[in-house]
Amino acid sequence: MNWRELEAFSFGDSPALADQLLGLVLEGKKRATCWATSEGLKGALVGMSMVVLDGKRRPSIVLTTNELVQPRFDDVDEQFAYDEGEGDRSLAYWREAHKRYFTRLGLFQPDMMLWRERFNVEYVIERY
Repeated sequence: MNWRELEAFSFGDSPALADQLLGLVLEGKKRATCWATSEGLKGALVGMSMVVLDGKRRPSIVLTTNELVQPRFDDVDEQFAYDEGEGDRSLAYWREAHKRYFTRLGLFQPDMMLWRERFNVEYVIERY
Protein backbone atom coordinates (compact mmCIF):
# COMPACT_ATOMS: atom_id res chain seq x y z
CA MET A 1 0.00 0.00 0.00
CA ASN A 2 1.32 3.45 -0.90
CA TRP A 3 0.34 5.12 2.38
CA ARG A 4 2.89 7.93 2.08
CA GLU A 5 0.57 9.87 -0.25
CA LEU A 6 -2.39 9.81 2.16
CA GLU A 7 -3.48 12.58 4.52
CA ALA A 8 -2.46 12.00 8.14
CA PHE A 9 -3.89 12.82 11.57
CA SER A 10 -3.60 11.76 15.19
CA PHE A 11 -6.34 11.04 17.70
CA GLY A 12 -6.93 13.29 20.70
CA ASP A 13 -5.33 16.54 21.79
CA SER A 14 -2.02 15.39 23.25
CA PRO A 15 0.76 12.92 22.45
CA ALA A 16 -0.28 10.71 25.39
CA LEU A 17 -3.91 10.58 24.24
CA ALA A 18 -2.83 9.95 20.64
CA ASP A 19 -0.84 6.90 21.81
CA GLN A 20 -3.62 5.67 24.11
CA LEU A 21 -6.31 5.84 21.42
CA LEU A 22 -4.03 4.37 18.75
CA GLY A 23 -3.36 1.49 21.14
CA LEU A 24 -7.11 0.83 21.40
CA VAL A 25 -7.32 0.72 17.60
CA LEU A 26 -4.42 -1.73 17.43
CA GLU A 27 -6.09 -3.91 20.10
CA GLY A 28 -9.24 -4.03 17.99
CA LYS A 29 -11.36 -2.20 20.58
CA LYS A 30 -11.66 1.19 18.88
CA ARG A 31 -13.45 1.23 15.53
CA ALA A 32 -15.04 4.67 15.76
CA THR A 33 -14.25 8.28 16.58
CA CYS A 34 -15.92 11.67 16.61
CA TRP A 35 -15.19 15.37 16.53
CA ALA A 36 -17.13 18.65 16.59
CA THR A 37 -18.69 19.63 13.25
CA SER A 38 -17.33 23.12 13.91
CA GLU A 39 -13.88 21.63 13.21
CA GLY A 40 -14.94 20.70 9.67
CA LEU A 41 -14.71 17.32 7.98
CA LYS A 42 -10.95 17.04 8.59
CA GLY A 43 -10.61 15.32 5.22
CA ALA A 44 -12.86 12.40 6.17
CA LEU A 45 -15.13 10.92 3.51
CA VAL A 46 -16.75 7.50 3.29
CA GLY A 47 -14.32 5.23 1.45
CA MET A 48 -11.34 7.49 2.06
CA SER A 49 -8.17 6.18 3.71
CA MET A 50 -5.96 8.18 6.06
CA VAL A 51 -2.77 7.54 8.03
CA VAL A 52 -2.95 7.67 11.83
CA LEU A 53 0.10 9.12 13.57
CA ASP A 54 1.26 8.11 17.03
CA GLY A 55 2.12 10.57 19.80
CA LYS A 56 5.57 11.15 18.27
CA ARG A 57 3.96 11.94 14.88
CA ARG A 58 5.13 8.65 13.34
CA PRO A 59 2.86 6.94 10.78
CA SER A 60 1.30 3.86 12.42
CA ILE A 61 -1.80 2.57 10.63
CA VAL A 62 -4.08 3.25 7.69
CA LEU A 63 -7.81 3.57 8.38
CA THR A 64 -10.66 3.69 5.89
CA THR A 65 -13.88 5.51 6.78
CA ASN A 66 -16.98 3.33 6.33
CA GLU A 67 -19.58 5.56 8.02
CA LEU A 68 -19.84 9.29 8.59
CA VAL A 69 -22.94 10.84 10.16
CA GLN A 70 -23.88 13.97 12.12
CA PRO A 71 -25.67 13.45 15.44
CA ARG A 72 -25.98 15.85 18.35
CA PHE A 73 -23.72 15.10 21.32
CA ASP A 74 -26.77 14.14 23.40
CA ASP A 75 -27.98 11.73 20.68
CA VAL A 76 -24.88 9.49 20.65
CA ASP A 77 -26.06 5.96 21.50
CA GLU A 78 -24.66 3.05 23.49
CA GLN A 79 -23.47 1.17 20.40
CA PHE A 80 -21.37 4.08 19.20
CA ALA A 81 -19.91 4.57 22.69
CA TYR A 82 -18.98 0.88 22.71
CA ASP A 83 -17.44 1.12 19.22
CA GLU A 84 -15.25 4.04 20.33
CA GLY A 85 -13.65 1.50 22.67
CA GLU A 86 -12.67 3.85 25.48
CA GLY A 87 -12.86 3.22 29.23
CA ASP A 88 -15.49 0.64 30.13
CA ARG A 89 -17.12 1.28 26.71
CA SER A 90 -20.36 2.48 28.33
CA LEU A 91 -22.39 5.48 27.19
CA ALA A 92 -21.93 7.10 30.63
CA TYR A 93 -18.14 6.84 30.32
CA TRP A 94 -18.25 8.12 26.73
CA ARG A 95 -20.32 11.17 27.69
CA GLU A 96 -18.11 12.13 30.62
CA ALA A 97 -14.80 11.61 28.77
CA HIS A 98 -15.98 13.46 25.68
CA LYS A 99 -17.50 16.29 27.71
CA ARG A 100 -14.04 16.78 29.32
CA TYR A 101 -12.32 16.56 25.91
CA PHE A 102 -14.61 19.04 24.15
CA THR A 103 -14.49 21.35 27.19
CA ARG A 104 -10.66 21.39 26.98
CA LEU A 105 -11.05 22.46 23.36
CA GLY A 106 -13.58 25.14 24.30
CA LEU A 107 -16.28 23.50 22.18
CA PHE A 108 -18.60 21.62 24.54
CA GLN A 109 -22.34 22.16 24.37
CA PRO A 110 -24.85 19.38 25.21
CA ASP A 111 -26.56 19.97 21.86
CA MET A 112 -23.37 20.41 19.83
CA MET A 113 -23.22 18.64 16.50
CA LEU A 114 -20.60 15.96 15.93
CA TRP A 115 -19.11 14.12 13.02
CA ARG A 116 -19.39 10.47 14.04
CA GLU A 117 -17.10 8.17 12.07
CA ARG A 118 -16.73 4.41 11.94
CA PHE A 119 -13.65 2.95 10.29
CA ASN A 120 -11.75 -0.19 9.39
CA VAL A 121 -8.04 -0.77 9.86
CA GLU A 122 -6.63 -1.40 6.40
CA TYR A 123 -2.92 -1.60 7.06
CA VAL A 124 -0.44 -1.53 9.94
CA ILE A 125 2.68 0.42 8.98
CA GLU A 126 5.87 -1.43 9.90
CA ARG A 127 8.59 0.50 11.69
CA TYR A 128 12.17 -0.25 10.78
